Amino acid sequence: MTNTIADIELSDVILVTGSNTTENHPVLSTFIKRAALKGKTVIVVDPRKIKLTEHAQKWLRPNPGTDIAWINGLMNVIIEENLQNDQFIKGRTEGFEEMAAVVKKYTPSYVEEITGIPANEIIETARLFATADKASICYCMGITQHTCGTDNVKSLANLSMLCGHLGKPGGGVNPLRGQNNVQGACDMGGLPNVFTAYQKVDDPTVIKRYETAWDVSGLSPKPGLAVTEMIHKAEKGEFKSLYIIGENPLVSDPDLNHAEKAFKNLEFLVVQDIFLTETAQMADVVLPSFCFAEKDGTFSNTERRVQRVRKAVEAPGFTREDWRITCDIANKMGANMHYNSAKDIFEEIRKLTPSYAGITWDRIETKGIHWPCPTIDHPGTPILHTAQFTRGKGLFHAIDHQPPAELPDADYPYILTTGRVIYHYHTGSMTMKSDGLNKMSPECFVEISPNDAAKLNIDDGEMVEVFSRRGKIKAKLAISHKAVDGTIFIPFHFAQAAANRLTNSKLDPVAKIPEFKVCAITIKKAA
Repeated sequence: MTNTIADIELSDVILVTGSNTTENHPVLSTFIKRAALKGKTVIVVDPRKIKLTEHAQKWLRPNPGTDIAWINGLMNVIIEENLQNDQFIKGRTEGFEEMAAVVKKYTPSYVEEITGIPANEIIETARLFATADKASICYCMGITQHTCGTDNVKSLANLSMLCGHLGKPGGGVNPLRGQNNVQGACDMGGLPNVFTAYQKVDDPTVIKRYETAWDVSGLSPKPGLAVTEMIHKAEKGEFKSLYIIGENPLVSDPDLNHAEKAFKNLEFLVVQDIFLTETAQMADVVLPSFCFAEKDGTFSNTERRVQRVRKAVEAPGFTREDWRITCDIANKMGANMHYNSAKDIFEEIRKLTPSYAGITWDRIETKGIHWPCPTIDHPGTPILHTAQFTRGKGLFHAIDHQPPAELPDADYPYILTTGRVIYHYHTGSMTMKSDGLNKMSPECFVEISPNDAAKLNIDDGEMVEVFSRRGKIKAKLAISHKAVDGTIFIPFHFAQAAANRLTNSKLDPVAKIPEFKVCAITIKKAA
């Protein structure tokens, strides 16, 4: 996030897209709802009639997989009506002319043909966003989980820069992280091409810094593989072993039939987790570890705030802290990796991580600090890009609409999109241990519009079979006014009817994220 969660309430216009915020980020959604109650304008762009539309002044309903087109359409109107922030564009950006040349053809009527959004809605939304004193964008995996997910995000950045809504309170482009420390995992180098704080693994200066700190030599400058790439290589026999910590890919990965085949082809699988997940059940070795409430450490949350987390309860049985397990394995393999506490580890982190350098264990004793925080006397940075962008000037990208990798046809006439429900989290390895949550959301469902259900002659609650080119599942039909004609929604939590048996494993070429949000399916009454 370029801005803070609290900042959302300062916005005059809040554009929410690709985020079922009330179900996936219920606490954060209260800031948006409070802003609406104060008279601020909320715009929701989503194919489903999600709960947040009840608080929105405007709801645009695009065809799934057409985000670049409607964003370009907004920018077309803004430029045609001369509503852009010329001062911001001239002083703080580059590449405007190239971007403007591409969006010129995205007239409201052309965008309506692609997206299904009425042309007048594009015009009105563009004016609302551009003329606001402060406007923020909030987005989530409905934007990123596409083969063009990276370009979707760049397009949102284009829109915000075009109107000068960056680097100030109440503005910004804000991805909403779905887990309590997913931002921290990325910050700590949990990506295949970077060390901590996104320092490139092939940067000689950075390599030297780490080699000195760790008293080693020969650190590889070669980026590793993304998870999705590992699965493909395992299926081909080019990838022999896998060590998984706190993840359940045999429910969460796309095209699960293919993923299961790949996992069976591994020579050695290790899973380190707090429960015996579906993936752990396939492992050669399972290493039981502490949960969040059983250990000390830090979380870096969605707004880049680094906060302490403290041990609250004793861990059961012979479980161990993740870092102790990792160190012992590393030392058995010849490393010299020794720490006494989580505080020791954090001290090393800040010495090797420029954006964390000024954040000490003592400074976050009672209150978190937003990175970047380069020095001990620095207060932290709640709002990014106030004076300049990381690269100096912000770069506009000229981006054209590209269709999803798989679209409906005669054999598979419906679009499937996946997501979460408020009662369960990810693959349910924790939430499905709760009787109360299971009572509220006991099983998978197939959400369909009333019109589509009538065409198929299937009633609410009936069992249906859903097929894609990759697999099939059986679940109950749920007729809902949230659904749009031609699009089926299935939550991905439930292993017994895993939506990811159907999803497409085609990847965004940059981020290597699968296209979870769009694939072609067919549906029929179960025999």
